[in-house]
Amino acid sequence: MTGTASGTIPAAELLQAYRTMRTIRDFEERVYKEFQTGQMPGFVHLYAGEEAVATGVCDVLTPADYIASTHRGHGHAIAKGCDVVAMMAELYGKATGTCKGKGGSMHIADLSTGMLGANGIVGGGPPLVCGVGLSAKVRGTDQVGVSFTGDGGSNQGTFLESLNFAAAMNLPVVFVVENNGYAESTASSFHQSGIDVAKRADGFGLPGVVVDGQDYFAVREAAAEAVGRARAGGGPSLIECKTIRYFGHFIGDQQKYRAPNEVADAREHRDPLKNFRARVTRAGVLTDEQLDAIDTEVAELIDRAVAQAQAAPFPAPESALEDVYVSY
Repeated sequence: MTGTASGTIPAAELLQAYRTMRTIRDFEERVYKEFQTGQMPGFVHLYAGEEAVATGVCDVLTPADYIASTHRGHGHAIAKGCDVVAMMAELYGKATGTCKGKGGSMHIADLSTGMLGANGIVGGGPPLVCGVGLSAKVRGTDQVGVSFTGDGGSNQGTFLESLNFAAAMNLPVVFVVENNGYAESTASSFHQSGIDVAKRADGFGLPGVVVDGQDYFAVREAAAEAVGRARAGGGPSLIECKTIRYFGHFIGDQQKYRAPNEVADAREHRDPLKNFRARVTRAGVLTDEQLDAIDTEVAELIDRAVAQAQAAPFPAPESALEDVYVSY
């Protein structure tokens, strides 16, 4: 299967890509239902609809690379290899969670997988990956840092300052903008000056491209080129992925700002999983039976994650004072 700068994608990698996207989708659809029972504390922002972005980017990274996420971070965490069962427990605020139940949805982090964390600060990720890039450059490693930022976050000063710093220092980083059309409830056509966020790269002398964020292969190809350039010492890049979120800014958002049937039309005609399945089966690379088997396995995984999360204990009260300060 062609479609990336690296050439043919082996069938095993395509199966894993589909598994990742299916896991993200099923995780988010289930969280949407479970959150409404009142058992999950905090606030939740769902990633469903944007699966091809996180998967396409993270599929060209190594375990040693790092990513920085957003408040809508479940998809990034799953794509980078975070444990789904532990993530579900984290959303339930349980001691078995990724962050021992102390982080919740917007602060899931797992440094062992290269996930620097979801981030409640809009535009908070780009400076973090500049740190990753500077560290890699000083230590002489070939690690790469990738930040995911929304279209709203791309208007933050931290984003633009990070582009400038990364360019000036020639850092091995990639800035990915997930433009899902809305900054909370404000359309990007209203809050952005200019057609594409990717054009802002020109002002800092960086390569900037726009890709269809609903197309796994387009995202992976752009990411492979940008990550390869960064790893080889060619410096930073900006990738803007035009994508769609299926749910509101947060669970409970009535989405009155969206056009009638906007989401239904996207689910029918621009769904990344449907389009991926159609492409690989039409090309004869994978079969519907193989993909159906993954659907079944992922559904069982999500069921198990919810059951274990609900049965897990809450953190002990005294643990609130643990993990607060670093001991040197």
